[in-house]
Amino acid sequence: MLRIGLTGGIGSGKSSAASFFVDQGVTVIDLDQIARKIVAQGSPALTQILKRYGDQILDSKGHLDRQKLAEIIFLEAGEKKWLEDLLHPLIREEQHRQVDTAKSSYVVIEIPLLVENQLSSTVDRVLLIDCSETLQKERALSRGNQSEQQIDRIIEAQATREQRQKIADDIVLNDGSMKAMQNQLEKLHQDYLNLAGTQKTR
Repeated sequence: MLRIGLTGGIGSGKSSAASFFVDQGVTVIDLDQIARKIVAQGSPALTQILKRYGDQILDSKGHLDRQKLAEIIFLEAGEKKWLEDLLHPLIREEQHRQVDTAKSSYVVIEIPLLVENQLSSTVDRVLLIDCSETLQKERALSRGNQSEQQIDRIIEAQATREQRQKIADDIVLNDGSMKAMQNQLEKLHQDYLNLAGTQKTR
């Protein structure tokens, strides 16, 4: 199974790209979604997290407050490693299960922190949705759920544009219209179908 790793910074257009592939009948595996599922109420992983940090990291409905947890691990590298050691094996296990059960010719794995977590070796090709930092900020701000300061912090913590470009096999420049991005993705979709067909006949 050909695995395409889809990545890009905040506000780059990853979600729109993922939706495009879904519309083409391609299985899209969202690692953020898997991570949320793994720490759902009653899950063994959430029990471990509560043992370490207490109820302070829960919201009013008893769900994990990801923002509070992010603030803890943002300030303490040791805590970040502890959390990654707990969650990453579980995420990988579910990712492999979804790849193995996919019915499409190839799969797209949406990995926001592909560069930061050095995950390029877990996929066959890296697809980067790319745009300027200015556009990233504009788009992220337009969602209205984060302040400019929060967005600046996220961009600062993420890999740079140059670091992403360096490891990407395919780059879609998303600095124009949605149609312009879709045209680029359509070409890549055909390329991936051809690659997947070649891979199967080896």
